[in-house]
Amino acid sequence: MTSPTLHAGTALAFALLCGPALAESGKLLLTGGVSSIDGAAGGGLTPWALTGSYATQGQLGGTAFLTRVKTQDYALNVLGAVASYDDRGERSFARQDFDTGPTGPALGLPGLRLKQDIIGLKVRMFGEAVLDSDTVVPQVALGVEFKTADPGGLAPTLRALGASTSGTDVYVSATKLFLAQGVLLNATLRATKANQNGLLGFGSAADNGYSVQPEVSIAWLLNRHLAIGAEYRAKPDKLNPSALGAGLEEDDWSDVFIAWAPNKSLSFTLAYVDLGHIVPAVVTRRQQGAYLSAQVAF
Repeated sequence: MTSPTLHAGTALAFALLCGPALAESGKLLLTGGVSSIDGAAGGGLTPWALTGSYATQGQLGGTAFLTRVKTQDYALNVLGAVASYDDRGERSFARQDFDTGPTGPALGLPGLRLKQDIIGLKVRMFGEAVLDSDTVVPQVALGVEFKTADPGGLAPTLRALGASTSGTDVYVSATKLFLAQGVLLNATLRATKANQNGLLGFGSAADNGYSVQPEVSIAWLLNRHLAIGAEYRAKPDKLNPSALGAGLEEDDWSDVFIAWAPNKSLSFTLAYVDLGHIVPAVVTRRQQGAYLSAQVAF
C-alpha cells in the first residue's frame, strides 16, 4: 500500500503544476469556493461551476487541502489539490481514506479501511460569476471525475454484488452569485454509478446503469472573510436491495457550514454533516457529525 506521506507529496506537487506564474491577486475572497471531498472546487459535499484558486484571465493557480469528517461510528480523511488556469478550467486530485469503525469487525474484517483516488477535470462553459452578478446568467461548468476504489478485504463481497472498483462521474454545475446581496446559489446534476460516493464500488448486478442525481448549495457572505451556508446531495441506491436485503440502503447527504478566509492564502471550513444511514445492517443509527477542512492557495 502506498504511504500517506507519498500521497501528500503527490497532492502538493499536483497543486504546484502551475509553476512560477502563480495567481497573485485574482478573484474576490471566497469566490473560488473551497475543496469538496471529491477534490473539485465548490462546497464541501458538491462541486460548483467556479474554478479553484484565485487565478483569473491569463493566470495559473493552485490549492491544496486536508479534510476530516467524523461521525458517531465512522471517519473519513481526504487530502488533495487543484490546479487551475485562466478561470476557465481546473484539474483536481483527491485521496479518500474511510475508517469503517464497527462495520469491519462485524464483517470479520477488523481494521477495514476503504480508500479511493479521484482525478477530476472541470471546464467553464459560459458565464462569469462576478462579472455577470447583475444579470440572470449563471456561470456553468462541465466536470468529470475518474474514481478508483480500493475496498481492501471487502473486494470479494463487492464483486459478488456485481460492483466494479472503478467508475466515472459526469456533472454539470450552474452557479449564480448575487454580489450585492452576498448570496451564492449552486445547482449540480451528476450522472453516477457510485455506491457511497464510490467507496463501496460502482453499480451492482441489479442496477448497473447511470443515475442522474441533483445537488444544491446556498452560501451567504456575511462579510468578505466569512460565509455560512447549506448543501444537499442526492445519491443513488444501487446496492439496495441486494443479497443482503436492505442492509446496504443508501441515504442522501446534507450539511450546514461556515467558511472563514483570513486572506487569499488560507481558508477553513467547519460543518455539521448528516450522512444518513451507512450500512444499516450493522449500524442502525444515522451518521451525523463534524466536517473540518483546511485549504492553502498558491
